[in-house]
Amino acid sequence: MTLQNLSLWDLAIAALLIIVNGAVSVALKLDLERKLAWAAVRTVVQLLAIGYVLGWVFRFDRWFVVLPLMVLMTLIAGFAGAQRGARTYAGQRVDSVLSIWLSSWLVASVGLFVVIRIRPWYEPQYAIPILGMILGNTLTGVSLGIERMTEELTARRDRVEMALALGATRWEAAQGPARQAVRAGMIPTLNQMAVVGVVSLPGMMTGQVLAGQSPLQAVRYQIVIMFLIAASSALGTVGAVLLTYRRLFSPEHRFLASRLVERAASARQ
Repeated sequence: MTLQNLSLWDLAIAALLIIVNGAVSVALKLDLERKLAWAAVRTVVQLLAIGYVLGWVFRFDRWFVVLPLMVLMTLIAGFAGAQRGARTYAGQRVDSVLSIWLSSWLVASVGLFVVIRIRPWYEPQYAIPILGMILGNTLTGVSLGIERMTEELTARRDRVEMALALGATRWEAAQGPARQAVRAGMIPTLNQMAVVGVVSLPGMMTGQVLAGQSPLQAVRYQIVIMFLIAASSALGTVGAVLLTYRRLFSPEHRFLASRLVERAASARQ
């Protein structure tokens, strides 16, 4: 089987489908038309740009080109993870970058060096797409975890402060919101795992099948990717929630509610 190449005309026809979203926005008066148009333009520009960049990286195939690109991807994911939610605090970007970086690179290293065993270690055909998939899903977990943690602490402020006043430690007062935050961050991945292969065919598996790979071999790769994503999302979410907890509670077991500030509406995703 040969891969069917797509022309610019084919892309233009597919792009017209965004009109469906615009029609829904107009019909329901959602006022999302400009955001939809901007999102569509960004999608095209960003994907075309990364297509040209990856084409060059694959041809060049040197570690000092691959590694900076992976670092840049991680930083962008970390900054994006800190943009969600109605409330923020000083150091949120650092917490987001740190939790995404450590969890994603640790799990990606296991997948690339222990499971797939690529040689050389910087093989861009494997390293960049696999890390990208892990980063994208870990970003979702971290973002939801931080958002839920700040919202739960705000909503439960009276109970948290009462528990501290009655002698509870900072962890005893914060563990309820922390559990809810970790659960919120892990649910998207759990939902994805529950329907993979039954309702949806993941992108990596679909791409390999379209490229002529054996379906069973493509399934094996997808199983590995799903487990890597699940592990990284869990580690990243837990790390982000714990870092948020340490920012908002002092070693003297006080809830530093004043550090939580309302985010400007224009800055929210």
